[in-house]
Amino acid sequence: MANEHDSFIREVNEELRSDQFKQAWRSFGPYILAIAVLIVVGTAGWRGYEYWRDTRSSASGDRFIAALTLAKEGKNDEALAALAEIEKEGHGSYPVLARMRAATVTAAKGDAAAAAAAFSAIGKDTSVPQVIRDVARMRAAWLLIDIADYNAVSAEVEVMATPGNALRHSAREALGLAAYKAGDMSKAREWFEQVVEDTQAPRNVANRAQIMLDNITAAGGNA
Repeated sequence: MANEHDSFIREVNEELRSDQFKQAWRSFGPYILAIAVLIVVGTAGWRGYEYWRDTRSSASGDRFIAALTLAKEGKNDEALAALAEIEKEGHGSYPVLARMRAATVTAAKGDAAAAAAAFSAIGKDTSVPQVIRDVARMRAAWLLIDIADYNAVSAEVEVMATPGNALRHSAREALGLAAYKAGDMSKAREWFEQVVEDTQAPRNVANRAQIMLDNITAAGGNA
């Protein structure tokens, strides 16, 4: 008898649960279906967007490689035209890479002033990743050593010539060379000594700095 009672209770509970489920489905079923559809559509849309984005980036990459080939072949004007198109219409990281390469090609053509200005503009563009901005400013500084004064070089890279900055060694070397070119041997010595005394300075950079210090000492340049 007890078993029959238990069986009856289970059947009643199952019926109740069934009725509750049906009631809940009538109330919330459409919303559940709508959410499921949105999830499916959203996932499909995201996958489609990723494919579209990757396809466009791949096409930009092919165009970038073609532009590099033109530059390597010495077809600088054609390379610059191709790079300008990528800068305007490219996708992913290729527009900023095109800007950097275009400045390099401009320098190769012999227009150091225009190239330095292009690199400097990239260095000031806050939409560009910081590491690329720093490299661009460094490139500008090295070009400016030969065509501008110490202050122009300093404006580009002195902020990077600080302890902890990954580009401090090159920045200090550029500042030292700019000071040396300007005849300010005291300032040049200061920057070259910072390079030599930094135990993390690359050997080739430290060796060049030491050579410059030896030249300054040999010439009696302390002021």
